[in-house]
Amino acid sequence: MSENLHVVCPHCQTTNRVKTADLGKAPDCGQCHQVLFTGKPVAMNEAAFDKHLARSEVPMLVDFWAPWCGPCRMMAPAFEQAAQQLEPNVRLVKVNTDEEQGLGARYAIRSIPTLALFKDGKEVARQPGAMGLGDIVRWAKSRL
Repeated sequence: MSENLHVVCPHCQTTNRVKTADLGKAPDCGQCHQVLFTGKPVAMNEAAFDKHLARSEVPMLVDFWAPWCGPCRMMAPAFEQAAQQLEPNVRLVKVNTDEEQGLGARYAIRSIPTLALFKDGKEVARQPGAMGLGDIVRWAKSRL
């Protein structure tokens, strides 16, 4: 890893430069002064998703889901807990495919829930189906 990383703020979408050594010290945004990593997944619309994908140097683990999906609702607590274990080395993101149909189409999401891992702006792994906490964490770490 380089000495500094670009990290997009989940609150105001400003790109911040953060020293790699400071990632675990709850860095805050230079613009809105809110913490960059909350230990919770970040719900994103298409514009925010595109900004994070293009500008952030932190890998993104995305849960493509929908509110009517039973397995999605079952997996939601495990995905939330995974954020506490994987951040700040991975940004956890939730994309509601009912609201963000363009993203679902762009990434050919055919079943939900689907986890997709992005690194350096590119999808590097995909896993359809609900998973438990341990499986989510192991799967993400093994693909990075």
